[in-house]
Amino acid sequence: MKMYITAGTTDYLTKLKNNYPAEKMLLLENEDSAILLHETAGKSVFNEPREYEVLDSVGDFGGKFAVCNNIPVTDEGRPIFEYRFNQRARLIEKAPGFVAIRVLRPLSNDTYIIMTLWESEKHFKDWQQSKAYEKAHQKRGKQEEMDQQKTIFPRPSYVTTYIIPKQN
Repeated sequence: MKMYITAGTTDYLTKLKNNYPAEKMLLLENEDSAILLHETAGKSVFNEPREYEVLDSVGDFGGKFAVCNNIPVTDEGRPIFEYRFNQRARLIEKAPGFVAIRVLRPLSNDTYIIMTLWESEKHFKDWQQSKAYEKAHQKRGKQEEMDQQKTIFPRPSYVTTYIIPKQN
């Protein structure tokens, strides 16, 4: 499965989405930008999308709030990062208000995206304050692992949040 992402104005992306009603698409917007996601086993309908392989998928597109954790990873660090992520506790899936998760491997850049979809921003914030979140994000603490992290993450990760408009 692939995920394609394109950016534009909300109006343009809404029209684009409406032109392909049979395709699985999700519009996300925030104060600064709007993006359209296209999840498919086929080719994208976008002209110049960012392209990702879906490594893990739980749940279906929906909800009202999206969180994208953008994590740059070196080429050498990809196997380590993916192994660690595959070993995750999967506690988020049990969180109240959780709708979906997609783990996206970049095919044209170095930044993985861990996207979670929620029923509301409050549900996401409640997850962040939970014991399950604390357990899922425990720091390993070993100096060897911390040194290794410095070599697999070339830049700091960053989080982007979006609302999912009703027209989805």
